[in-house]
Amino acid sequence: MIHDPKNMTCEEFQAHMPELIGSGEDASAHPHVQNCALCRALLADLETIAEAARQLFPVEEPSDRVWDQIQSAIKQETGSTRS
Repeated sequence: MIHDPKNMTCEEFQAHMPELIGSGEDASAHPHVQNCALCRALLADLETIAEAARQLFPVEEPSDRVWDQIQSAIKQETGSTRS
């Protein structure tokens, strides 16, 4: 059971942190983080790790040629199943 966010223990906050981060909320604005240097440092470390991971595996959009090949393959597959 989660108590008043201002009175959360570190254990309660850390158990709630994945849900908080996954929701897209600004976890650094959480009342517990505002008052707890330990959890503030933990959150900063996790943000640093996440940013480093994004740098290791940047998102790349496929080229138009790839999309054209996929579309062509789908058309060929659809055409061959109608026989």
